[in-house]
Amino acid sequence: MNFLVMGSGAREHIIGEKLSQSGATVFSIITNSNPGLISISEKTLPVNNFVNEQKKIIDFSVENRIDCVVIGPEDPLAHGFSDLFWKKGFPVVGPLRILAQIETSKGFTRDLLTKYNIDSSPLYKRFDSMGGVKEFIELLSENYVVKFDGLMGGKGVKVSGEHLDNIDEGLGYCKDIISRKGIFVIEEKLIGEEFSLMSFCDGKNLAHMPAIQDHKRAYDGDVGPNTGGMGCYSDSNHSLPFLNDTEISEAREINERVAQALFDHTGEPYRGILYGGFMATANGVKLIEYNARFGDPEAMNLLSLLKTDLASICNDIVEGNLTSVNFSNYASVCKYVVPKGYGSNPAKDATLIVDDSYSKYSDLYYAAVNLNKDGIITTTSSRAAAIVSTGKSIKEAEEKCETGLSFVSGKNLFTRHDIGKSELIQKRINHMESLR
Repeated sequence: MNFLVMGSGAREHIIGEKLSQSGATVFSIITNSNPGLISISEKTLPVNNFVNEQKKIIDFSVENRIDCVVIGPEDPLAHGFSDLFWKKGFPVVGPLRILAQIETSKGFTRDLLTKYNIDSSPLYKRFDSMGGVKEFIELLSENYVVKFDGLMGGKGVKVSGEHLDNIDEGLGYCKDIISRKGIFVIEEKLIGEEFSLMSFCDGKNLAHMPAIQDHKRAYDGDVGPNTGGMGCYSDSNHSLPFLNDTEISEAREINERVAQALFDHTGEPYRGILYGGFMATANGVKLIEYNARFGDPEAMNLLSLLKTDLASICNDIVEGNLTSVNFSNYASVCKYVVPKGYGSNPAKDATLIVDDSYSKYSDLYYAAVNLNKDGIITTTSSRAAAIVSTGKSIKEAEEKCETGLSFVSGKNLFTRHDIGKSELIQKRINHMESLR
């Protein structure tokens, strides 16, 4: 089969690699010259902007007799590329625009859960003006979260006590959103430990992936600005050290009920990856938000563990024949190499140098980088490369990941090193034990 991969980050690099390992021929639509994707692609189509070059993308798909499209990032889903491809006769792993609202609108998601009696939301309210905002924040005893109701690359959420030090700062953020003609959701702040649970979905059947924990804050110790994600880990039993079996079951059930609710609400089957971001709390598992595609960096961890071939999974999704999917019983740790200042003011002149000796310990997936004609890899303002290792334990995987990282160097780069380390994991365990 000929597969088209849309996107050019580390997530798309590993998607393309796994499809290629499945025996598929890979074609790619890229917005940066990702050397990893280029090396595994039969042909690539560079574009400046997905949305503005729809005809070129469709023509490329027709010329190369594409059998299935896999959409990586959220923007093409938000702009209806899945709808466009299906109308032109190309099956797609990635939900239609009306279904992608599960990610593109925080308010849509909360209202959907309320309508279908899926009791996993905190107290919340949607706003399109400042009327009642201060009163609702005070009702929540200043324990609140403000979420921009749209896409902001993982940076539209601000939490009291973390990003907002007082009510005035919270009101200021709300006013800023209104000034840009935006709308927002204010929610009760959930106390607990975050985790992600993704599921392959064909509209009727779900196949759940291992639970995983992402690290959004830029620096060791969970401090610094929010980012798109600095790295993740997963455990060999497909749970996490701070979770119990009941919490895993609750998260899976929420994904199953939400997939059904989406079909009941829209009449359309959800074909793709349903990504639930959850909080384990003293009162059970609560939903933080949904994404409508593979997470990044979570895709590197999960696809590194995947035993079932990805091309077959994608084919089953688009045909509505999804059955069980198998993952190896190993732990995984992924850490990103990023430009200094990433998350706030990233360096513009960072370069990436990779010694192939990393491959004895880890896999490497290129992200928002460009390979120039002289063979030099330069970074953009976003993440540069993901290093991922697997092992019989999180400790073994983390140590291998650190060794792999030692072979990656360059100018103006940094990595968050505490991801997957025992001290940070024990802190999570202690926190959940105190809440329970």
